[in-house]
Amino acid sequence: MDCSSYSTYCYRCDDFVVNDTKLGLVQKVREHLQNLENSAFTADRHRKRKLLENSSLNSKLLKVNGSTTAICATGLRNLGNTCFMNAILQSLSNIEQFCCYFKELPAVELRNGKTAGRRTYHTRSQGDSNVSLVEEFRKTLCALWQGSQTAFSPESLFYVVWKIMPNFRGYQQQDAHEFMRYLLDHLHLELQGGFNGVSRSAILQENSTLSASNKCCINGASTVVTAIFGGILQNEVNCLICGTESRKFDPFLDLSLDIPSQFRSKRSKNQENGPVCSLRDCLRSFTDLEELDETELYMCHKCKKKQKSTKKFWIQKLPKALCLHLKRFHWTAYLRNKVDTYVQFPLRGLDMKCYLLEPENSGPDSCLYDLAAVVVHHGSGVGSGHYTAYAVHEGRWFHFNDSTVTVTDEETVGKAKAYILFYVERQARAGAEKL
Repeated sequence: MDCSSYSTYCYRCDDFVVNDTKLGLVQKVREHLQNLENSAFTADRHRKRKLLENSSLNSKLLKVNGSTTAICATGLRNLGNTCFMNAILQSLSNIEQFCCYFKELPAVELRNGKTAGRRTYHTRSQGDSNVSLVEEFRKTLCALWQGSQTAFSPESLFYVVWKIMPNFRGYQQQDAHEFMRYLLDHLHLELQGGFNGVSRSAILQENSTLSASNKCCINGASTVVTAIFGGILQNEVNCLICGTESRKFDPFLDLSLDIPSQFRSKRSKNQENGPVCSLRDCLRSFTDLEELDETELYMCHKCKKKQKSTKKFWIQKLPKALCLHLKRFHWTAYLRNKVDTYVQFPLRGLDMKCYLLEPENSGPDSCLYDLAAVVVHHGSGVGSGHYTAYAVHEGRWFHFNDSTVTVTDEETVGKAKAYILFYVERQARAGAEKL
């Protein structure tokens, strides 16, 4: 039972439930908790909590140019193994163009007069017609940079996630990258369809900052998701028997990079058993010419049968925000193990020009990216461990560990074993306020 909302979660049903036992035991527990709230014990607990909040406030003070300034970032409360969601939300909130678009959307009223102000007990059996992922995502982003010293609870967003993303129901640890992909895909779909008769894609179409040449359409019309994260890959396959070349263009929202096998035993930056794996090594492995194995034979239209072939990726169009996912989890016979190799990555000036299909058509600085956020997985397995995030805001780096936010430095960020890296195009920073 949630001691704040008194919602009751049933592990057998994998759902919040509204029914009670024949003896009304659930309601009795609720009444007992309400009585405790009015007791001297709870008053003493609130007094201690206030002291902790005051000490937390003092710890969130930072000296800037000789004067003391409060940290403006807000943490996210962990609702029960929801660190995977919190790390992604904090990262996305620091992709400036993306975040500003949602924060400037008009609010959508989802409650009618009969339910306004009334405490509700959430259940997945309720209809989906009254939920909006875009709206709850907007509210969460707005809350994160209001300067509140108290952690924000993303309950409403989490309930919407349960309704529209069945894979994330319950309180098990989840894969942050998988959640990010589901989140972006569902935001994209809802923005395409609009809400309450108003197409939010139409709002995007009117925005002159995101011109048609900068859009990448995935599953229909362009939205802010594809305009910011959307890029295009060229997949080039060559038949080794007859030499026939096949080209295919694939849109992407992120790139999943293997950590080369020769580096997988190197677990820390300071380990002295060979060279350190770099992000360039991972990118080179992704774009290098590769011979497909027997399980991936290419159907050659000229030979009329499956043949041995080679494959190579080129980037045809780079996105404004480049999301790079390092494939740290892989399946063995029965287990999903983690590759704990340290991968060195630049905080500034990631040059993507050499991976472009037509580099000569790009400007001198159009392929340079600066790091905006990093998601880190701590622990040994995808179903366990803990996620945190580093992000830069107004020139300062922050570490987001659920409800705790601390100021950190570039050296600490550079030592992190990154799982997801968010880079922002340098030119995009100048136009961020126009979006």
